[in-house]
Amino acid sequence: MGASLSSLGTTGSPIGPGLGDIPEDCVARVFLHLTPPEICNLARLNRAFRGAASADSVWESKLPPNYRDLLSLMPPERYRNLSKKDIFALLSRPVPFDNGNKEVWLDRVTGRVCMSISARAMSITGIDDRRYWTWVPTEESRFNIVAYLQQIWWFEVDGVVKFPLPADIYTLSFRLHLGRFSKRLGRRISSYEQTHGWDIRPVRFVLSTSDGQRASCEFCLDETEHDESCGNHKRGCWVDYKVGEFIVSGSKPITEIGFSMTQIDCTHSKGGLCVDSVFIIPSNLRERK
Repeated sequence: MGASLSSLGTTGSPIGPGLGDIPEDCVARVFLHLTPPEICNLARLNRAFRGAASADSVWESKLPPNYRDLLSLMPPERYRNLSKKDIFALLSRPVPFDNGNKEVWLDRVTGRVCMSISARAMSITGIDDRRYWTWVPTEESRFNIVAYLQQIWWFEVDGVVKFPLPADIYTLSFRLHLGRFSKRLGRRISSYEQTHGWDIRPVRFVLSTSDGQRASCEFCLDETEHDESCGNHKRGCWVDYKVGEFIVSGSKPITEIGFSMTQIDCTHSKGGLCVDSVFIIPSNLRERK
């Protein structure tokens, strides 16, 4: 009798099927078309959704085809016996390599591969001469350190990275900061005493790949005209300078990417610049961010 009554609604008609009646494999098929954050949110609904949200078949589709190359940068014990969901979560956090001077990770929404290269991994003219450059520890860098230029005439920074990036269109950019910053009494302050020379000639940025792609551009890092109400928009904040885009058709053969920024007009000196890192991020992902 109780069982018969429980199957009736308030009007006496039978209750129709609910979310809990959807088979787990059907839910998993739907999850193939959703983003990881959407899957995790729906996993809270009921047991079937929670089970589908942990299925390897679902998370395998969210991982890039070269995810094992990312795993190979870690000790095997960190990912041994992990589910595909846990592997995705592991790779969504930065994976350091090259002595911690480079990082690669998966975007949490799309599962696409992103990369960052520290100034420590770049070749910087005069970096070992403390008259020109110093290393400044800071929490504002994902690598916790930036290169600060005090003064120099021949400004040249270049680097190269070789990594099996999956097929995609990528954008390369430099992250720079005019002025030296610090904290005083809990407040961030910037000093521009040594910032000069960046409004006279533009800095030239170049990107090249091992398969012959090339892009270049020029930017004046400082503004000659100051807005009376807002001051100089390029000073005191981190600015991403987009160098260009390149296409990777597949992770084999491995693409080698070279990049540089130069200002070698020796008629004037320049200084007061922080060099943090280079970012390589899927192009439309960078625009969305």
